[in-house]
Amino acid sequence: MRQFIRHPAEIPIEVYIGDQHSHAKRYVHNLSLGGLSFQSDRPIDSGMIVDVRIDFVRPAFETKARVAWCCEHDDGYELGVEFLSPDDAFRARMVEQVCHIENYKNEVFQIEGRELSVEEAAMEWIGKYASQFPETGPERTQ
Repeated sequence: MRQFIRHPAEIPIEVYIGDQHSHAKRYVHNLSLGGLSFQSDRPIDSGMIVDVRIDFVRPAFETKARVAWCCEHDDGYELGVEFLSPDDAFRARMVEQVCHIENYKNEVFQIEGRELSVEEAAMEWIGKYASQFPETGPERTQ
C-alpha cells in the first residue's frame, strides 16, 4: 500500500534519462516512503532508471530511481518513480521535512509577521508537527 504525503508546496526536481536533461525543473507532487511522483511533458517507460536531483536542500539530494508508472493527463504525464535504496528513501524524507519547515517559516511570516531563522522555524515546527509526520517505515539499521 502506497503512503504518499501531500507536500505543502511543490519541490523543484530535475530528472535525467541518461545524459538527456529534457525533464528538468519539474515539481514533485507527492513523496512516499519509497518514491515520488512528478509531472512531465512526455512519457517515460516503466522500468527505466532515471537520475533524480533536488537542489532545494544543501547538499543537493541526488539518486537513481526506477520509473514505476506513467499516466497520461490532459496537461502531460504524471510519473511515479521508486527509490532503489532504503537510504535514498530515508534521505528523501529529510528533504521533505526541510520543505515543511521552510513552508512553516513562510506561513509564520505571512500570518504573524514574525521572521524566523531556519533553526527557530525547525524547533517550532518539530514541537508542533513532528509527531504528525508519518513514520519512515521499519527502523533503519547500520
